[in-house]
Amino acid sequence: MTDFKQLRVGSLARDLVVQAYQATANFPAQERYGLVSQMRRAAISVGANIAEGAGRNTDREFARFLRLARGSAHELEFETQAATDLGFLDEKNAADLRERISQLSRMLNMLVRHLTRND
Repeated sequence: MTDFKQLRVGSLARDLVVQAYQATANFPAQERYGLVSQMRRAAISVGANIAEGAGRNTDREFARFLRLARGSAHELEFETQAATDLGFLDEKNAADLRERISQLSRMLNMLVRHLTRND
């Protein structure tokens, strides 16, 4: 069992949540239960899966939750692009969000490889 608060990837996931909430703060009101909700839920899901996996008993289980976190990060990446295409998110904020997602995905990949190297 790992304390997710001690993991750099956990800290980046928390930063991603803040960034996603800030990025969606000025979306149109009609998107409150649409794209705003989806993007925020995906960002929260990244960190929640890291935390849940860290609390599991084995590296294999932890790696499974890290893969789920990576999937949520990819979902957020798609939603970020959709928000940009729809004109809800300016290119600078979208690029910053995509960079954070990319950095987090790389770290998740490395951690999964580390945890599964002997499988």
